[in-house]
Amino acid sequence: MKIAITGANSSVGLNLLKHIVSATDIDVIAGVRSDRAMKSLPSSPQIDPRIITYQDSTQLAAALEGAGCIVHLAGILIEDKNTSYASANVDATEAVVEAAQKLGAKHLIFISVVGASKDSSNAYFRSKGLAEEFVKNSGLAASIIRTPILLGPNTAGASSMIGAAKQSKTKILGGGKYSMRPLDIDDLNQAILNCCNSDSREAKLYELVGPEPISYRDLIQKTAAMMNNSVEIGSVPVAIAKLVAAISSRIKGGGITPTVIDVITMDEVVNKNADGELNITLTPLQNTLEKILEHKKNK
Repeated sequence: MKIAITGANSSVGLNLLKHIVSATDIDVIAGVRSDRAMKSLPSSPQIDPRIITYQDSTQLAAALEGAGCIVHLAGILIEDKNTSYASANVDATEAVVEAAQKLGAKHLIFISVVGASKDSSNAYFRSKGLAEEFVKNSGLAASIIRTPILLGPNTAGASSMIGAAKQSKTKILGGGKYSMRPLDIDDLNQAILNCCNSDSREAKLYELVGPEPISYRDLIQKTAAMMNNSVEIGSVPVAIAKLVAAISSRIKGGGITPTVIDVITMDEVVNKNADGELNITLTPLQNTLEKILEHKKNK
């Protein structure tokens, strides 16, 4: 089997490549945006790194030629002067859908986010919801997987969590009282690989979250205890943080915005977890944290 991955240099992409190389005979077209990004990819006969563009779906289809399944990981949470939600989340997904149609791809996998909706008042969630619509209406067999915060070695979520947990005192948004369902990045990538082998002929939507809810405050304290540390957690009022973010992002032309803060502090809630449908066994949060801390110790 040959698959193509967009955003192959992301934390999910690099972890997925590791799974593929170590445990499968899958060949991969690893799509990235630049030479610099290409250098971050692992070297393996199974991996064919290619620079891709989302500006022209015909060029994109040519770059992904030969792939029976396309895994679309590329996207952003934080905008900058050169990249917007419209271009990176919506337009790029539309280009991937069109490329998959031109290729006659057997399956398209799109990684979305819990909370995505084309009708959301939040620009990030709305962009992901609009991207989902392109996939749903493509006529392709597809798997849309909505995810929560992802935890694992080298993920942004793990870095932020450890950064707070190792302090004696720290302040976090709203005191970290919002509820999360952290998902082990290895579990997500096992689900992706299972979808690559799916024989479904329709577009299906899955919400895949971790096995247990926990507040961000408790997550930091749990991690700190595992590091033999005790952290005193204070609160940054969300309203003040959003005001500062609005001013700062306008001056800088990007960065943390009120939109991003709303995403970070949203309660991660799903009606039905898709672990059974995706045929995976969820990793207990304790095990995920142990894995992260072991990696940090050996780094």
